[in-house]
This record gives sequence, C-alpha cells and structure tokens, in this order.
Amino acid sequence: MIRKQMQGIETMWVPGMDHAGIATQVIVEKKLWKEEEKTRHEIGRKEFKKRVWKWKVEKGDVIGKQLRRLGCSLDWERELFTMDKERSKAVKAAFIRLFNEGLIYRSDHLVNWCCVLQSAISDIEVEHLTLDGPTLIGVPGYSKPVEFGLLFLFAYKVCDSDREIVVATTRPETIPGDVAVAVHPKDGRYTQFIGKTVWHPFRNEGIPVIADEFVDPQFGTGAVKITPAHDQLDFEVSKRHLLPTVKVIDETGSMIDGEFQGTPRFQARSIIVDRLAKMGLMRGKESHAMTVPICSRSKDVIELLLKPQWFIKCQDMAAKAVADVKEGRLRIEPKNFEKTWFDWLENIR
Repeated sequence: MIRKQMQGIETMWVPGMDHAGIATQVIVEKKLWKEEEKTRHEIGRKEFKKRVWKWKVEKGDVIGKQLRRLGCSLDWERELFTMDKERSKAVKAAFIRLFNEGLIYRSDHLVNWCCVLQSAISDIEVEHLTLDGPTLIGVPGYSKPVEFGLLFLFAYKVCDSDREIVVATTRPETIPGDVAVAVHPKDGRYTQFIGKTVWHPFRNEGIPVIADEFVDPQFGTGAVKITPAHDQLDFEVSKRHLLPTVKVIDETGSMIDGEFQGTPRFQARSIIVDRLAKMGLMRGKESHAMTVPICSRSKDVIELLLKPQWFIKCQDMAAKAVADVKEGRLRIEPKNFEKTWFDWLENIR
C-alpha cells in the first residue's frame, strides 16, 4: 500500500484495533495477579471488565502513537475498533442473517476447553506437543509436573463369566465416563464378546461390548474404551451406536460426582490407577508415543468437553474453495501450500 502511494496512486489505509479477546484476557489476568495477587474471579466479572477496558484504552493509544512515529499514512478520522458501536451492530446483524439462512446453528459438540481461561478455544489456538514416551509436563494449577506418554492397561470383567477384556488407555481419569468397550468386528480375539456386557468398576453397572471398524486391532490390546463426553472419535462412535454420554470432568478440570468428585483431573488419574490396582484390575503400563494438546495462551492441557456451541456450516463454502484451486480459478503461491489448503478444507467438520 505504501509503495502504491509513493507511485502516486490514491490509496486509503484505515487504522483499526482488534479486541483480541482471549489474548487480552490472559494479559490483564497476569497483570492483576502480579500487581494485586488476585484472580478475575476474586474481583468479579464487572470489575474485571473495567480493568480490561482500561487496559484497552491505554494500549490502544500506545499502538496509535507507534504507527504515527513510524510515519504511516493512515486516515485517522476513520479509525475503527472491533467492539465499537457500529461494528457490534454489524456483527449482530450478520449473525441474525446467517441464522435465518440456516447457516448458523447451535449444537452439543466437543470443544477444545481451556480450564485456566474457562473458555472454548479454536483449533488454531491449540498447540500439539509430541512425546516419544514418558515425559513430565508442567500444568497450570498443579504443584508438581504431570507425567504423560504412558499407556495404562486394565481389565473389564465380562458379566456372568470369568473372562475379561483388557483395555488400553492414556487417560485413566476418564474411565468413570466409559459407556462401552469397542472391538473390531473382524478381530477373532473378541468376536465372542460382541453383544455381551462388561462390569463398570466405578458405576456398578454393565456396559456393552460393541463392534466398530474404527478400532485398530494393532493398537494396544485391540479393545478400546468409549468415552463420548471427552473424546472426539468416541463421540462419533456413540452417535452411530446410540450410546449415552457421561461427563466426568467439569469446566475447572475437576471430577464430577461419584467418589472422585472435586478431585483435579490429573490427581484423579493416579487415584483411579491405585483403585484399579486394589480391585485387581490393573494389568500394567507401558511407554507410549503420543501428542498432548496444549492451549497456546495459558499452556494448560486442553480438555475436550461436550458443550452447546454456535457453529457456522462451512462445508459448501469449503467444497467451492477446494474446487476453485483444483480447477485453476484460484492459484495458491507458493504452490506447496496447496496441500495445507486441501488438508484444512477437505477435512472440515
């Protein structure tokens, strides 16, 4: 734009400030703790909003002064803010229009939940930490690092039988939310158990053994627990098999109901493993390569929670965007980024 202006071409550079919601919240929270050793919950929502707006005014002025010092030729009479009256009005109008056109809908879906921010965050704001095996990770709110990179093996006893199905999981803390055990329909080790029930050690009830082709017979023991309220694949399986959902971790990262109520999720992990051992149901643990989802803002470990959320139907738009590139109407430069384009748009949910 500056280059075109220097070439004598009439240009208009409109200055604008983004509210950067989650990022701003994190910074103001850190400032509040550093200066007063208080959390936003302690001062209350109303007072915290005042602090956020005060910070916005201060930093917005600094950004404006920096742009002026750089000699940027902006039309300051047109300055915009994403949450000013006109922009807020436009957002509401667009939302209502999209809703009336059937493009916006509300539904229960698993979302990336940050227990520190107390907010759902987008996939873009999730970092994936790759582990080769047992690794200690510092998690906000815990005095000691938490160990990840382990696969825990435990047994579900088959009802009215002396047989058992050994299941592998990286998340023992979600066992109270299991609603089924799944096996591959062609896995000869387990075909005899399909349609039977196994006894849930913490809910004292039977849960079904189901067959589904999503199960990888080569992973772990070839039998997997189904926890729809805290795992995306399990949620899809539950819809196919009409299974219930049992939420066992809340928005603060604490266990819900039962004997573990109020226990932080990763403390509950150790407690549940110990309880299974005392019941004679633990079958060991082993090193396991895995990825851990981390909130890019707070560095908390992301928890998948089933919550009502607003969504925009993007499948039709995504299909058109893919077709435009494949048919030459749109060119991606450099060309190697076409793969990223297709990966995002062809796998949109």
